[in-house]
Amino acid sequence: MAGSCGGSCGTAEAQQAAAAQQELAIKKSLGKIKNKILVMSGKGGVGKSTVSVNLALGLAKQGYQVGLMDVDIHGPDVVRMLDLKGTIEPPATEGGLVPPLKYSDNLKVVSLEYMMRDRDEAIIWRGPLKIQAIRQFVSDMDWGELDYLVIDAPPGTGDEPLSVAQTIPNVKAVVVTTPQQVALADVRKSINFCKTVKVEIAGVIENMSGFVCPHCNETVDIFKSGGGEQLARDLELPFLGRIPMDPKVVMAGDDGKPYLSSDADSPAITAFGKVVKSVELRLPPVAEPVPLQMASTATSSCACSGGSCSSGSN
Repeated sequence: MAGSCGGSCGTAEAQQAAAAQQELAIKKSLGKIKNKILVMSGKGGVGKSTVSVNLALGLAKQGYQVGLMDVDIHGPDVVRMLDLKGTIEPPATEGGLVPPLKYSDNLKVVSLEYMMRDRDEAIIWRGPLKIQAIRQFVSDMDWGELDYLVIDAPPGTGDEPLSVAQTIPNVKAVVVTTPQQVALADVRKSINFCKTVKVEIAGVIENMSGFVCPHCNETVDIFKSGGGEQLARDLELPFLGRIPMDPKVVMAGDDGKPYLSSDADSPAITAFGKVVKSVELRLPPVAEPVPLQMASTATSSCACSGGSCSSGSN
């Protein structure tokens, strides 16, 4: 019956228009980013955020324009590891875009944590809100021209890495593992995830590969070594390097002064440098075309609005 929709038709049309507008904004933003790198792992506690932060810092130190996007919605650590202090409601730039936090002239950072009124408040969100928040990290932020966008994802193969894969065409995965067999079993799931969603794997990084003695600076294989490299060889994937566990790296992250932000020298620093070089060789800063066909949009609304977020259950 004509006129019986009670206003729901207009609401649906408004949602479709908003989704189409966001899709265009995502495409425009991604068109300015040459390389998109999804740092992921099948298991928690393998040092994925440490790798993400130091990879972004290492590329920035090479003179590249780098963005670091923390999509670990429930446990964002990037802002604290870089000791960044941000405002709750950053001023919008021209066109209504929100500027990321600026760590240096070459490194910009976006994380849900710096948008929270209380950084210790729990984020209690279901999938649709997380998906929409990640899309807004791309569409609503003023990333500008970037050579690399490094994306720190939570462990596993859930909403966050899937949203990145569906939202960002041409994203490449860097899979982080430790040498132990338990971690390697989980990382195989991440590799199969990439194959399923058709995300190219740029390579495997073996983290915590041995332990750097704080007294003699020698590396001892108390946690085994070589498992990640063997996995990469067995699955015919590029191996980007191994990084030993160094107490100084842990302390630097806790202090908000990541190792690659300093000129310190250690086996871990040398290893990080080699990994950065491997990524640079595998993914040179050359622009890739953005496909005309983008992923389907999520119609759920996010709690993010105007640069501020508040957590709430849904």
